[in-house]
Amino acid sequence: MQRKQTNAISVGNVGIGGANPIRVQSMCNTDTRDILSTTAQIRQLADAGCEIVRLAVPDDKAAAALSAIREQSPVPLIADIHFDHRLALAALDAGMDGLRINPGNIGDESKVDAVVRAAQQHGAPIRIGVNGGSLEKDLLKQFGGPTPEAMVESGLRHIRMLEKRGFTDIKISLKTSSVLNTITAYKLMADQIDYPLHIGITEAGTLVRGAVKSAVGLGVLLYEGIGDTLRVSLTHDPVAEIGVAYEILRSLGLRERGPEIISCPTCGRTEIHLIELAEQVEEALRGVDEVFTVAVMGCVVNGPGEAKEADIGIAGGRDLGIIFRKGEVVRKVKGNDNLLPEFMKEIQAFLKERRS
Repeated sequence: MQRKQTNAISVGNVGIGGANPIRVQSMCNTDTRDILSTTAQIRQLADAGCEIVRLAVPDDKAAAALSAIREQSPVPLIADIHFDHRLALAALDAGMDGLRINPGNIGDESKVDAVVRAAQQHGAPIRIGVNGGSLEKDLLKQFGGPTPEAMVESGLRHIRMLEKRGFTDIKISLKTSSVLNTITAYKLMADQIDYPLHIGITEAGTLVRGAVKSAVGLGVLLYEGIGDTLRVSLTHDPVAEIGVAYEILRSLGLRERGPEIISCPTCGRTEIHLIELAEQVEEALRGVDEVFTVAVMGCVVNGPGEAKEADIGIAGGRDLGIIFRKGEVVRKVKGNDNLLPEFMKEIQAFLKERRS
């Protein structure tokens, strides 16, 4: 993979594009006017590895809450603004680190001027967020619908509006719920600009469907070197988006965070509750940041050999389990009820050795 080189920008203290790593971000689904719940979710996202969080700012009350939220946030925040340029100005005054807007829908030329001036003064980048479901009517007519070409033209139109005002602290997104249209749109845009690209499949769906669509769409783009920051959009707890995002990046060798858990599919030789055990191990390790490989296998005969590259693993059999490192058995555990607690003890010992 050869990553397309884009211009580097900064959202707060987080660099995007250029030589920076591909950044993971998400969006709160709390009511921004509720400062307590919003700041709590931001912390949860940050703990999961989220590097930038976006907040909806639908009205003046939401804008009024931003200053207090920004003061408590451990990561940069982006204000999501539609139609009302006053909210963009208020968000910047509140210390938000960036804006997600489409300049063409926030008012006349004077209002665009005001927002661009404020963004320049605050050093806040602007993400132009093109969405296939809300393209300009003239482009829908010209291109015969929300085609990838229509999305690219919409993005270029908004880029020109900012460039005309001397503003180039820009990143772009071209999102639709169609995986193929999204891929095509980003490939077309990547050939025409050097601004950082925020990639994602919007309205991807519930946990499994959304994760699959995101993995396919984002995986193709990332493999072709396209993408500087991403969001996995799920109809689910936003924290789950972060785990899926890092697994996509890990699978392509682009970034790693936390342990990689490998586990075998169940079969007729499985004599333990393998699915439950694998899920329990995954949950127990959710807060661990170190990168290592954990194997949870259902067969004591083949398990250690099949997972011999794992740093540490467990394989279960009838009323017996074996714990191994790099394919070598280190000890046996009697009783299936003891598999999880004994395995977690061994993992803690393994991590203590690594940290010493």
